[in-house]
Amino acid sequence: ELSQGSAAAPSAEEGGEEGEEEEEGEKEKEKEREKLPPIPSASTGAAGGLEEGAKNQFSTFSNFITTISQKKEGIGNRNSPTQLVLPNIKNGRDLPPLCLDVRQKQRMSIDVLPQELKAPFPPEPSLPIRTKTVKDFQDDVEKSKASGDWKAVHNFYSTTFDSFLEINAAFKKDTNSPFNTIEDSGIDAKFVNVVYDALLNTPQDVQKSVLKGIINGLLQEWTGPRTKDDLRAYCILLQNPQFSNTSTYVIYAHLLRQIAALTEADHHFLVHWSKKISQKRFKQVVDRLLQFISLRLFPAKPEEFPPMVKCTWWIPSATKVLALFNAANSLISPPIISYTDFYNSTLDHIDLMEEYHNWQCYGNSHRFSFCQYPFIISIAAKKVIIQRDSEQQMISIARQSLVDKVSRRQKPDMNMLFLNVKVRRTHLVSDSLDELARKKADLKKKLKVTFVGEAGLDMGGLTKEWFLLLIRQIFHPDYGMFTYHKDSHCHWFSSFKCDNYSEFRLVGALMGLAVYNSITLDIRFPPCCYKKLLSPPIVPCGHNTLVGICGVTLDDLFQIMPELAHGLSELLSYEGNVEEDFYSTFQVFQEEFGVIKSYNLKPNGDKIPVTNRNRKEYVQLYVDFLLNKSIYKQFAAFYYGFHSVCASYALLLLRPEEVEILVCGSPELDMSALQRSTQYEGYQKTDLTIRYFWDVVLGFSLDLQKKLLHFATGSDRVPVGGMADLNFKISKSETSTNWLPVAHTCFNQLCLPPYKNKKELKQKLIIGISNAEGFGLE
Repeated sequence: ELSQGSAAAPSAEEGGEEGEEEEEGEKEKEKEREKLPPIPSASTGAAGGLEEGAKNQFSTFSNFITTISQKKEGIGNRNSPTQLVLPNIKNGRDLPPLCLDVRQKQRMSIDVLPQELKAPFPPEPSLPIRTKTVKDFQDDVEKSKASGDWKAVHNFYSTTFDSFLEINAAFKKDTNSPFNTIEDSGIDAKFVNVVYDALLNTPQDVQKSVLKGIINGLLQEWTGPRTKDDLRAYCILLQNPQFSNTSTYVIYAHLLRQIAALTEADHHFLVHWSKKISQKRFKQVVDRLLQFISLRLFPAKPEEFPPMVKCTWWIPSATKVLALFNAANSLISPPIISYTDFYNSTLDHIDLMEEYHNWQCYGNSHRFSFCQYPFIISIAAKKVIIQRDSEQQMISIARQSLVDKVSRRQKPDMNMLFLNVKVRRTHLVSDSLDELARKKADLKKKLKVTFVGEAGLDMGGLTKEWFLLLIRQIFHPDYGMFTYHKDSHCHWFSSFKCDNYSEFRLVGALMGLAVYNSITLDIRFPPCCYKKLLSPPIVPCGHNTLVGICGVTLDDLFQIMPELAHGLSELLSYEGNVEEDFYSTFQVFQEEFGVIKSYNLKPNGDKIPVTNRNRKEYVQLYVDFLLNKSIYKQFAAFYYGFHSVCASYALLLLRPEEVEILVCGSPELDMSALQRSTQYEGYQKTDLTIRYFWDVVLGFSLDLQKKLLHFATGSDRVPVGGMADLNFKISKSETSTNWLPVAHTCFNQLCLPPYKNKKELKQKLIIGISNAEGFGLE
């Protein structure tokens, strides 16, 4: 499943068709070709690439190639996002658009195409015969290094990269085979890698000849559908290491533009071919694209590139090509590289809310926004978008409450601007349930918590305490709402039937409130839960639409019930007679309050035996029953509770893994990182007391470190930005050293008396953090 190729736009219908390509006469093309500038010189160092400079040459080249491109069909002026992959089709000419309609509010998925697209393609032109092998080429390179005569190598590079036909003649495994399937690109990957690895160590004129040949190939007329040989050439050219150098970016940009403007069918082939690239090369191409985007946004030397107004298509083109590699990465399990490798941290420094606003207002129509390609936005940047979107919603709801009050000529009250929750510690769950049910209209206001009988004022600390205690009580095994699985160390929804699922709605609302108010929770749900929570990411309008139902696999079950999943896996690989040896039917049994109940996985399932032929269907239905059907009502209540608070188009930007990080933070505690980012008030970091403190804390067990974090901040989880985002402060307490440390959890502040020695500090600190519950005023 591809979940992050392109986010469905929240508004504006798709539109804006690009102009058709103009035909040019042969004479005009020849004149244009004569305008080709000299290629800038290249360095011969191992780091490779072209030397800085030759700006006047590239200025001329830029003007020239821009003129050419204006006469060709392009993606133009930051157009709508690339359609990445195809649904299952039979005719390549009648392809449905891949970006989903806004009104569907669904994430898109990939269906694997048949082996061949049964659409008419232009005949493949005959390729020149080239017989040079990898060993022949390596021998030529070694001879050139020894003799200093690079003529043979120069001839190979200048010939090979002179046109798309020559690229195929050199690197195609079999020139007589069309290789028209998605399974095999027909590219001799080893030869390509050897040629590129040697390129950066060749003389300047060799490297120049490669770039000149690429220019020639890109300037060739390309009306109509592309052949598979053309697609092979694009796939090979994308791996050229010369494009790591900024002096080649004008050429690189036009290569990316042509690839971005290919048809959906062509993109489909490129996606499937790209997933066969080795991990190392795949990562290099992705890094090169990310660097291209970063340097175009924030160039170290702006004069190196054409003015931004003249190349607004650079960044959209690169992002669309990057989307193809993200799609390829998503097709593999496990993926080729981590989804975080597609993050571009440079985007953390642009106006994210403007990007989000453009995406909301213009959708997939004619205005480019990075939000159309959320895989490139880091989790830290997405958190900023969600926080600001939440703040805007809070302000809007509070303003509306104030207007309503004034319109009724009633005296405004500051409390009406907040979601005020008042609870008793002894009746925590029931009071919380009553408060949230009674104040549904206020859920999007800023949360403030009061514990009855305690004088604490909530500046954030009481809210953290409320979340922590409530989650601890709800997830206790005796409560019966969730089952804890020791093998996987996670909770899952109890399948017991009941009359009222409001408490599941409460847990969902708590999770929504936590994200909405930037609180991290210690909840151990499996990744599958967050996938279901985003199915769909926007609550559907129709009440009869199913929610929380997603495609689940045996891998999802392994993350919750590994023993059962292992048993089902053994069934799938069993070599004997399944029907006679297992004697199973399409029926499952579950214990509910001491009573064994049976459920059919399909109509008349109790009469259908599981055989070698239908066991895959049995396993899939079993997994779907456990993770979807048997807990549907529980999870639906949980889903609606979460979205009642956290409903936002920003959720369309998130992967399930990212939702988990926003809700739970990171469980990994790095106290050394906390030490580096801590601020001091009344102390210096070199003071003896502070040195004692860190010696003690760094020597604590993980359990005591969590207790310290909970004591000082109200939560034992690390936020998205890491320890530095805690803004942890240690203040000097002018009280007697007989006193215990005091914490202000609202401000993540620890007040530490100047203890005389390390032993006393450790003793007082452990007593303080191990007996910390409740709030009072000094």
